[in-house]
Amino acid sequence: MVPSLNRIEISRSALRHNFRICREKAGRAWIMPMVKADAYGHGMVECARLFAGEGAAAFGVAEAREGVLLRQAGIELPLYVLVGMVPEIIPAVLQYRLTPVVVDDGILADLSRQAVAAGLEVGLHIKVDAGMGRQGCLPGELPGLVRQVGALPGLRLEGILAHFPMADEVASENTLNVFNRFTGAIVGLAHELPSGCRLHIANSGGLFHCSRTSLDMARLGIALYGCYPEGEPHLFTDGDTLLPAMRFSTRVIQVRTVPAGTGLGYGQTCTTIRTTRLAVLPVGYEDGYLRKLSNRAAVLVQGRRAPVVGRVSMNLTLADVTDIEGEVRQGDEVVLLGRQGEGMIGADEVAAWMETISYEVLCLFGNLNDRFYVD
Repeated sequence: MVPSLNRIEISRSALRHNFRICREKAGRAWIMPMVKADAYGHGMVECARLFAGEGAAAFGVAEAREGVLLRQAGIELPLYVLVGMVPEIIPAVLQYRLTPVVVDDGILADLSRQAVAAGLEVGLHIKVDAGMGRQGCLPGELPGLVRQVGALPGLRLEGILAHFPMADEVASENTLNVFNRFTGAIVGLAHELPSGCRLHIANSGGLFHCSRTSLDMARLGIALYGCYPEGEPHLFTDGDTLLPAMRFSTRVIQVRTVPAGTGLGYGQTCTTIRTTRLAVLPVGYEDGYLRKLSNRAAVLVQGRRAPVVGRVSMNLTLADVTDIEGEVRQGDEVVLLGRQGEGMIGADEVAAWMETISYEVLCLFGNLNDRFYVD
């Protein structure tokens, strides 16, 4: 197969480095890497294998389908299905030994019946809405749900979780308020919880900004892939820094010189004001390099920044390389995300140009382009 000129490189050494930093911060808490969304664009199976080798305790996926793919790839650690359950996926949950996260009592009777019929006992976790306002049972509903799970055959309560809505904001009081609401909901139930029932709420923001929230397990995503949850790594001066694991590059397919007064691309949103050298790049919004980057972004050519000019189209983008000192030629590497020489473009910077967050940037780039793993 002819390879694409657009290439995502994932650094295994960066992933290991980030896991070790997070493990140190988590103390005795288990670490559950979030590998949903194809590990935020980094490759679910490859990342799960690597993190398992580093001591991960479990993995978080969004849908049962992801869990099935991981089991088929040989991953044996617990796999948590985090977005909830519907009856149709119960057979897969049972067959592939997935850990369902339930948000109310709607699925419990079916889950119990099918587990008993299969001669199995299913360990599950209950999700509490302690302030996220998105999914889960309310704190006042938790006791009844815990008792219902305990009364149904074939079911075993293994944990209770909640989620932080604002842990990426360092100074927010919301994180402690939500944490206290979560732990407060459990205090009166402690004597009813089975031995080994694990409590977990911390995400990357919780781990980095309020380590006491780690409890029994931290569910970590963006930090493992090398981005800080608040997008400002300079806030952290204690110890090593996270390393971005993803690099996105393409190649120059044409270098051309146009005169002053030349309109560039669809809509002619940029007109040259001088004789301009343009590098034509075979990348566009089909590859996750969104139109929002038009006339905003920069790329790295020979380690120096070159502005994106004109409108990003489906498969082509223009970069102004007039001020690049060396000769730019067809076939030269151009970096859209990551490091080249002394230059660096991070996911948070690209996210600012896109008016989004680093999570979306990584998912877009990683899931829409060919991935290669480097050490």
